[in-house]
Amino acid sequence: MTKREWSVGETDVLARAVVRAPSVHNIQPWRLELPDGEAELFERADLALPHHDPFDRDRSISCGAAAANLEIAARVLSLCPRLTLLPDGPDSDLVARLTVDGTERPAEVELHRYSAIARRRSYRRPFAGPRVSREDVAHLLADVGDENVRIRPLLGQVEIGALIDLLDYAGTVMKNDQGYQRELAIWTIRDEETRTHGVGVAGSTLPPSSLPWAGLVRAQTSLPDRSVLAQRLAEETVLLFATGEDSREAHVRTGLAMQRLWLGAVRRGFVAAVQTQPLHLPEARRRFGEQLSLQGHPQLLMRVGRPSGAVPQSPHRRVSEVLTPRE
Repeated sequence: MTKREWSVGETDVLARAVVRAPSVHNIQPWRLELPDGEAELFERADLALPHHDPFDRDRSISCGAAAANLEIAARVLSLCPRLTLLPDGPDSDLVARLTVDGTERPAEVELHRYSAIARRRSYRRPFAGPRVSREDVAHLLADVGDENVRIRPLLGQVEIGALIDLLDYAGTVMKNDQGYQRELAIWTIRDEETRTHGVGVAGSTLPPSSLPWAGLVRAQTSLPDRSVLAQRLAEETVLLFATGEDSREAHVRTGLAMQRLWLGAVRRGFVAAVQTQPLHLPEARRRFGEQLSLQGHPQLLMRVGRPSGAVPQSPHRRVSEVLTPRE
């Protein structure tokens, strides 16, 4: 391991990569410390979503995505990073520690992944055709490189039927859950056009009518009947991320895998959005897994497709808000 002091430029590259990671409701639940030769990513337990994320799975998944960005940024700095997850145990707020094992020029694919960090958006609108091919899906899955997270496209009548059951049930529950609706309203930004820094979901990133397959079901959401939902899903590519364990490490690894795949999608010209809300309903999550004969625990759903138009980016915290100064 090479002990070194981070330069101002390196610090900026690492911190900016972290702040641009996706997170549940864009709460950005992390902070970064940069002791000599290391980078430490911490999860902020003070940022909680008790109605949306009662088991804190999404918060850990979000931190896993930030760890993926941190690792990519280190590679772009011509470093050989070694990422250790939960080095102080599963109950510690330290999610990941990055150490440096020498130097190496980044490969071209790593430069493309880093470039994709700034271009990534949560795309909750309808996709343009044609749908993502099986060959493209195979390339996206190859970008993940973690056998602990199993990813499969939902294809065929049985799998699409299970997804319809999940979204139909969860949409009704979330639409009528007043606590969930209040929480979602609190974290939705209404003045996003004048803000570049901050937290929360930018209203301009949402379609005029947020439909259940796009996530973020609101009180005014029009829930389609099953035939309409089936027709729409048949035109989309939906990936299911699942893990053998349902531990905090499994959630962090899900976030790592999610972000690696997402950046691979962006560099190939695709867009994506993640949906986890239905999987926070225990009975719906269990039934969904049973319908799919899933050996493990479903963690998130990702829609991948071709953009039908541009989507504004939600704001991010300032680097100074995320980076904890050394004492």
